[in-house]
Parts: sequence; structure tokens; C-alpha cells
Amino acid sequence: MTDRWARAEERFRQREADRRYRRDDQAWEDYDDDTTVIPRYTDDEPFYEGPALYDPAKDPDYDGYDVDPDFDGELDEPEPPKRGKPVRTNSRATRRTKPERAPKSPRNRRSRAASRKAAERKRRRRNLWIIAGVFVVLFTGAAGFAIMKFAKSFGPPEDYAGPGGPLVVVQVHPGDTSSQIAETMLEKDVVKSSAAFFEAAVRNSNMTSVQPGYYAIPSQIPAAQAVTTLVGKGSRVGNLVVAEGKLLHDQHDVNTGSRSEGLYTKIAAASCVGAGPQQKCVTADQLAAAGSSTDLAGLGVPAWAMNDVRAAPDRSRQLDGLIAAGTWDFDPSGTPQQILRQLITQSAASYESTGLLQSGSETKLSPYQTLIAASLVEREAKPEDMGKVARVIVNRLAIDQPLQFDSTVNYSLDKTEVATTDEDRATKTPWNTYAMPGLPANPIAAPSLNALRAMENPEPGSWLYFVTIDKKGTTLFTESYAEHLRNIRKAQESGILDSGR
Repeated sequence: MTDRWARAEERFRQREADRRYRRDDQAWEDYDDDTTVIPRYTDDEPFYEGPALYDPAKDPDYDGYDVDPDFDGELDEPEPPKRGKPVRTNSRATRRTKPERAPKSPRNRRSRAASRKAAERKRRRRNLWIIAGVFVVLFTGAAGFAIMKFAKSFGPPEDYAGPGGPLVVVQVHPGDTSSQIAETMLEKDVVKSSAAFFEAAVRNSNMTSVQPGYYAIPSQIPAAQAVTTLVGKGSRVGNLVVAEGKLLHDQHDVNTGSRSEGLYTKIAAASCVGAGPQQKCVTADQLAAAGSSTDLAGLGVPAWAMNDVRAAPDRSRQLDGLIAAGTWDFDPSGTPQQILRQLITQSAASYESTGLLQSGSETKLSPYQTLIAASLVEREAKPEDMGKVARVIVNRLAIDQPLQFDSTVNYSLDKTEVATTDEDRATKTPWNTYAMPGLPANPIAAPSLNALRAMENPEPGSWLYFVTIDKKGTTLFTESYAEHLRNIRKAQESGILDSGR
């Protein structure tokens, strides 16, 4: 019975403790202390003094045995503990006493943990606000910049008001679009913005007629003015037209006294930028001095001509033939050497495009010798007869017969004519093919591509002689010397061979 009463008493005290100090297990989930020891409280006063709360007669588990003789039928009512949970004991009447020094309460620990967590949350919130503030500042700046750019896109592009500065040389490359030309104009400080030039170019229908080349345009001018100047006739500079058969130096006609301008004179005229006292040009003398330099690589002489040009008997004529007939563009703001280099480099590429470097298998001529022979063809024949004249050159060289071309006599003369004198033909020079066999020391003119192709692939034939018999340019070819003499008499009768000296 004693055990049964003890169990009954325990169940009662537990129900009362749960009723008065029922804890919410959910509220303790965050508590990080797993301590299960609860302080025990005792007191000198009875735990409960009141009417009997337990009647053995009403207890279904009571069987009339094991009744404690000292039990008076009343149970002490427990008081709620000041700290901690109720503690189960083996005594029937629990007394409480004030603890001498209670251990740290889990609630205090929870309070400190909560404080730490609260402080940590506060720090995190503060950091988040700082980061958010930085992002706001950055976003505001970026948004402001984007808005400014967006607003600018609706306004007119930046443009100069004028009146303009010094002339600058602008290059238009082959295939350049209006937008690419606009970028070049901006780089040269002609316009303040490429957008302004592009808008002006779109409004000017003449932009479609702009050709590749170099143009002199004032700097820092309105975009519309830049477009108008570009498409105008007077702005193009550095544009050179080389006629077939031209030489480097000027010559004069014996009969008329008129001057035939050489390439140095023509290049000098094409190099001028500006007008009046502000005009800038290179001179023919400056070009001639640069062309006589021994720095052949600096002049752009191609490798296939380098050795022959280095051995030239006259430095003032060493570049003859290396500037081809045709239309060329060069930067007039360059030095004389740079101008010549640009023209020779372009000409060499043009020559090589015909197959010059692969020619010679039949003619037995090197590329530079082919160029020399082509210059003779250029000076001696009309386009329709070039293939035959080329064959005469090859046939005579094969049998070591002098070429006897009047053009080679006239090459070194200041005054020239179709007919040459006996004295001139007898004068021995590095170019006079009457006084020596073989080819001249260098080309005697700027050959056309037609003359070059004819020399690379001469027309089949056995001709050794030819002569032009009238002023119309009629030329007769033969392999018979006797027939050639008869053709010469025909030329004399027409007056074409009359000398003005």
C-alpha cells in the first residue's frame, strides 16, 4: 500500500504542477541549454494545509491494504516553485526552503542568448542598410548617366560653329562607308562628332560620288561644311595621272619648243595643299634629290629590281620606269621620299599583277629587263602593234643584233624629235641602242600595262625590222633588211622622218 499511496501522491502533485506552471514546449524550442537538473526548493512550512484532497475510499486502486498508519488522510498542497520545475521526491510531504545559491536559470541563459541574437540582428540590419545605401548611390549615378545619354540622343549631335582652322589631309579608303569617313573626319578634328558628319552626309546626295583618295579640308568646321568641301571639286589633293611613256625629267620638242612635263614636275603640282601664301608643295628639285638617293629600300624599290637599280649609271635617272602609267593617289603631306615610296610601291604591285615575276620562260628576260623592254615598246608602238614590236626586240636580242631604236637616242636628250641625227645616233650612252647591243641600262619611260603584257607574251613571228611610214602611225614589219630599206624610203617620202635641226 505504501507504494501505491506514493504513486497516487506523485500523480496528484504532477497534475497540480502542470496546471499551475504548464510550460509551452513551443516557446522553449529556441532555448539552447539542454540542462535537465532543476533546483530543489524546501521550506519549513507545510507544502499544503487544507482539507483532505484524497479519499482512499474513492480510489479505485485502493484495496484496503498497506495504509500508512501515520497518514492522516490529508495531502499537503504544493506551492509553485519560485525558479525551475517541480521536482519529484520520495517524501510524502514536500517542504520548500530558499536555496542558498541557485544555479543559473535556463531562463536567464535564454535571455542572454536572445540578447546576443538581437544584437547580431541589429548589426546585420545596420550592414544591410549600409550596403543598400551604396547600391542606391551607384544605381542613382548610373541611372542619371543613362538618362543624360538618353536625353542627348534626342538632341542634335555636337558640332563646330566655325570658322575653321588649318587645312588637314583626310584619306578616303577604297570601300569606305559614310560612317567610316565620319570617323576619319573626327580623328582629324575636322568635325566635333562623327554623328554630326554622318547626318550631314545622309542629307547630301553627292556623297555617293566621293572617290578614294586624299582631300584637303579645313579643321574644326561645321559638319555640313565638311561634307560640302569633301564632295567639291577643289578639295582632292595628291591625285596623279601618269601618261604612258612619261619620263622622270622634263623634255622639249625640237619643232615646237613646247615642254613635255616629266613625272617630278607632275608629282610636285599634285602635292600642293591650299592656295595663295598658305599653299604648301614639294618641289620637282626636292623630288629629284630624293629620287637620287642610294637608300633604295626607303624609296620603295622592289626586290626584283634592287640590284639593277643599284648599278644604275646615272642616279638622277635610276627610278625611271618604276612609276607606272595610270592614276595614283599619294599623301601630299608626306616628305619627298615618302611620296616616291608610295608611288613606286603601288606601281610595283600593279606590275606584278600582270605576271611579271613569272614571265621570262620564253623571252629569257629577268623581271627588270622585261620592264626595260616594255618601256621601249611603249615609246615605239601603238597599242595594236605592241605584240609585234615586242617580238622584234626578242628576236634581235636572241641574235645579238643592236636594237637601233630612236627612242633610246632621245631618252637622254633635252630636245627630242621622231627623227634623230647621225651625230645623236653615234653618241655612245648607257641607253643608246644604236651605239651598243642589248637593252638600255634602265627603263626609258613609264610603260603601260598593255606594253608590259605584250613584252611578257610577244606575238609569234620572225620580224627583225619595223618602221612607221606616216604621221597616222602606220607601221610596217619585215624580216628582210632589203624590204626594210624600201619601207624607210616610204617614211622619208611622207615627211615623217624630216628633222627640225
